[in-house]
Amino acid sequence: MAHNFALQPLLELMQERTDEASRRLGQLIAAEQNSRQQLSMLEEYRNEYVERLRQATQAGTTRQIIANYQEFLRRIEEAIEQQTKQVRQSESNTLRGQQHWRTQNTRLKAIDTLAIRHEEKLRKHEDKKAQKLLDEFTTRKFSTPKEDS
Repeated sequence: MAHNFALQPLLELMQERTDEASRRLGQLIAAEQNSRQQLSMLEEYRNEYVERLRQATQAGTTRQIIANYQEFLRRIEEAIEQQTKQVRQSESNTLRGQQHWRTQNTRLKAIDTLAIRHEEKLRKHEDKKAQKLLDEFTTRKFSTPKEDS
């Protein structure tokens, strides 16, 4: 006879919350990676543009063209600065997501441990019950005299 674990609804709720925290953490990690990739692309673009400016300067380009390059580089630097802030924010969000997942997972493990102990207790009880029945059967079998025909 199976006895229900009284905390089963809580165990299921904690499993759902842990699963949701895992999904959310995955989203946060993906967002952080995306932010880092965008930052990397901006930095690469800036480096390419710096090289173009260097080549244009060596080729003897007009001041207006050099000023345009410098203005564009300034805007790229602003974009890099903004994206760097975005990366930091994403890192912070990911850290909070990791902490939330750890908290949920710790709670789940605690309830799961109680469920395992409950199952072990039930199993021991059932084993004792089965042993008692076996002992009674054995005692009856050997204590009743056999009738000879």
